[in-house]
Amino acid sequence: MSKLPKEVLDLISDSESIKVVSTADEDGNPHIAFKDSLTVLDDGNLAFGEEFEGSQTNVNLVRSIWFNKNVELTVRDKHGTTFRIIGKPYRYAHAGPLFKKFYLAEREKRGPDSELAGVWIITPEEVRNETYEIRKKEEDERHPFFRHFDRSSVRKIKR
Repeated sequence: MSKLPKEVLDLISDSESIKVVSTADEDGNPHIAFKDSLTVLDDGNLAFGEEFEGSQTNVNLVRSIWFNKNVELTVRDKHGTTFRIIGKPYRYAHAGPLFKKFYLAEREKRGPDSELAGVWIITPEEVRNETYEIRKKEEDERHPFFRHFDRSSVRKIKR
């Protein structure tokens, strides 16, 4: 069973949503990759296909699993609803039923010459709604006196 809220599950299952995986290299430099194949497994973990064995994403994820580092997944729909999911790489499947499912989907999408190195499984640990309206409300409540100069200089004119 998933720890993710229904709104996040729906967003991930929406084929039009933008799905991004963020990792870091050994120096902490960020790297992002778009992963349309991101899905939620029956056990609540997240999974996506990684096309190339030598990709920066794959290299960074191997490092993350070795050194117990987090990765971030961001999902956004066409209306701007955005969720950030922090998780830990759990497993890398390069054979078996899950790999086969992703491999066949990759071939159907990109053709018979497509590549799939493996499937990364990520355990979600934290979810945060990053939608503008939600974040603005949170920031206004947390910091009621913080305003950008342009907002503080605008006055309502009495007529």
